[in-house]
Formats: sequence, structure tokens, C-alpha cells
Amino acid sequence: MPAVFEHRFSVPASAIDGQGHVNNLEYLRWMQEAAVAHSDAQGWTAQRYRENGSGWVVRSHQIEYLKPAYEADQLVVFTWVADFRKVRSRRKYKIVRPADESLLAVAETDFAFFGLQHRVPRRIPAEVAAAFVIVPPEQEPWG
Repeated sequence: MPAVFEHRFSVPASAIDGQGHVNNLEYLRWMQEAAVAHSDAQGWTAQRYRENGSGWVVRSHQIEYLKPAYEADQLVVFTWVADFRKVRSRRKYKIVRPADESLLAVAETDFAFFGLQHRVPRRIPAEVAAAFVIVPPEQEPWG
């Protein structure tokens, strides 16, 4: 069970904007892909959430862009769970270009757990929380 999940990929041409670098919306897409892949790796797939009658919704995103990325760059999104509260959880991200050891962006998402039937917040089940390791700030990657 990896506490910090690594989502690796190459920047596609479709991610490039009119300024010749990655469009800011792509970072959000990569964050979501990394979060879903991490959850899948921990055994909580979209199907399992549906069977459980639950899911996650985003309350807010915060992204700080530090350096640009370009077509064909090999990138890694590091992601981890920073906390679980009654119905909410914070997930953090660091987006890195290993070739030159550049930290491109730091981000976090505040998620709310909810029931699919009534679409209202729901307490995070113990089995969901138990599937993830909380990573304290001093153990975050790329300090």
C-alpha cells in the first residue's frame, strides 16, 4: 500500500496551449487521474464506490504553478492523502519533471464524501480510510 502514489506519463501534444507550454487545465486533469489511479491501487475503484453507494466530490482545488511543462516532457504526479475528517479529506500533489529535477506545481484538493442516492455528505467509512496512509507534512516527497 503506497502512502505516496506516483502517476507517470508523457505530456501529449494536445496538452499544449497557444503559448507553447502545458495549459493550466491539464494539471487539474493530471491531478484527477493520479487521485483515481491511487484509489484504484488501494482497492477503491469507481465500481467499488458505486457498489458502496458512495463517492467523492471536489469542494476546492488549489494549484501553484512554479515552472512550465512542454510537449513530450516525462512527468510524475506524486499524490497522497493528507487527512481524513468526518466527511472530508485533503489530497496533496507535487508535479515533477525528473529529467531536470524541477518541481512544476504544488496542489491540493479538498474532497467531500457523499452518498449517491441522496447526494448529501456522508461519513467516510472506516474501510475507506483504512485503505490509505495519511502522510504528515514532514514525510511529503520533494520537500
